Amino acid sequence: MLIRKDRMLSKLQIKNYALIDALDINFDEKLNIITGETGAGKSIIMGALGLILGNRAESKHFFDESRKCIIEGHFFIKGL
Repeated sequence: MLIRKDRMLSKLQIKNYALIDALDINFDEKLNIITGETGAGKSIIMGALGLILGNRAESKHFFDESRKCIIEGHFFIKGL
């Protein structure tokens, strides 16, 4: 398996998505593992990451429809 260190997700910010009001995750440049019991929210985090990668959003996933849903990914790209 080829591991690319020249491009990686360094931070994920989620606001008003599914059951998440606000969440900031900072990733290390080494191995990062998301674990938890059933119902802990791992799939919600992966769903938010999918939106960054181009998946379609549905309004039913908004925590509060009167506020904006914001999902930001901060990427480290070597050479930029």
